[in-house]
Amino acid sequence: MSNTMWGGRFNSGPDAIMEEINASIDFDKALWRQDIRGSKAHVAMLAKQGIVTSADAKAITDGLSAVHAEIEAGEFTFSRSLEDIHMNVESRLAEIVGPAAGRLHTARSRNDQVATDMRLWVRDTVDALDAQLADLQGALAEKALAHAGAVMPGFTHLQSAQPTTFGHHLLAYVEMLGRDRGRFADARRRMNECPLGAAALAGTSFPIDRRTTAEALGFDRPTANSLDSVSDRDFALEALAAASICAVHLSRFAEEIVLWTTPQFGLVRLSDKFTSGSSIMPQKRNPDAAELVRGKTGRVIGALTALLVVIKGLPMSYAKDMQEDKEGVFDALQTLSLCIAAMAGMVRDMEPELKTMKKAAGLGYATATDLADWLVRTLKMPFRQAHHVTGRIVGLASDNGVGLEKLSLAEMQAVEPAITQDVFAVLGVERSVRSRVSYGGTAPVEVKKQARRWLAKLAQEAAAPAR
Repeated sequence: MSNTMWGGRFNSGPDAIMEEINASIDFDKALWRQDIRGSKAHVAMLAKQGIVTSADAKAITDGLSAVHAEIEAGEFTFSRSLEDIHMNVESRLAEIVGPAAGRLHTARSRNDQVATDMRLWVRDTVDALDAQLADLQGALAEKALAHAGAVMPGFTHLQSAQPTTFGHHLLAYVEMLGRDRGRFADARRRMNECPLGAAALAGTSFPIDRRTTAEALGFDRPTANSLDSVSDRDFALEALAAASICAVHLSRFAEEIVLWTTPQFGLVRLSDKFTSGSSIMPQKRNPDAAELVRGKTGRVIGALTALLVVIKGLPMSYAKDMQEDKEGVFDALQTLSLCIAAMAGMVRDMEPELKTMKKAAGLGYATATDLADWLVRTLKMPFRQAHHVTGRIVGLASDNGVGLEKLSLAEMQAVEPAITQDVFAVLGVERSVRSRVSYGGTAPVEVKKQARRWLAKLAQEAAAPAR
């Protein structure tokens, strides 16, 4: 008996192991919406070009709508023997509309079909991720505006460096996420070309109109080379690269939340919504949501690495290796979506421990740079000399076990006689942050400007027409 999928060329069905390794329906059924959407656009173009009759086109379109309704209602049976989402849809379509269903595959191949489906799915997901990232940016900017003047320690090398503010720190992530959104937007712009009509690899002899199909599916244009059309997975790689960088940003923030919520830092607190307890230690409140965001980053990066390895040795044009693009892409982008949602929840939930933050901001002689700047600004001292003088004063304070602001004027003048009483005006952490008024600095007035700028930008984006 011949194989029902491949007809006369094959005299028997596949071995069980072949069926197991070859089937992709278990995961590519996620493409069902995109597959049906692409098929509808394709058959509409075939009718417009007179390649199929309008009657057949209507029957096929109505049948595809019926398949859509069945899958959406959970009434569709996916068959592994039919390998993939394309054959599952087409087989059911044939049951509904009869022989006319066989005309749907005119002037296309599963090669250009799956390339189109994947582009549509990735594009749809990128749009959804962009909306989530904008929401997270909004949550951060709102929290930053509310805590623009909340003094906290700023670190380099995870050592106390200079006082900053909680609002300023949160806005750093707003900027990072803005770049992430830019990378996704760039990837979306390049992926927005339609492979449908490239057929297996060489195009088709039928008089198709690829521009009509591309326009119907919301693409900017059809792809320009049929070989590249079915071979290209750059769009998936770019999306995964952008996702990996974004996941790393979320992981860095998650790590800070983990540190900040420890008793040793005690800078912020999370409620029961985003923490868990211990089965043995009743006092514990573990920042599990943040830890999971940090951990899941590995899955996103892993998907990018895996797809790069799959693609690196493939000749033109399509090879079955490319079936391995889907699971990693699906998992990585869905994982990133979950991580963004968790991070937005934590941002809205977290509350700063203001007194602890302010106290910690003054530890480690964090206003030493303010002292050096004062020496330069007031005494006209070269910065390198001021750096040396400040270092000696810090050493004196350390020997005495006190903060810089606790040294007497006489003790400072023993190091540098020209120092005056005015120096104490720059040694408090609040005065320190207020003085950082340069563009993008940590001064509360500047933080408020930046937070309001972002909130206005996000509101403007939200009001713009959907693309």
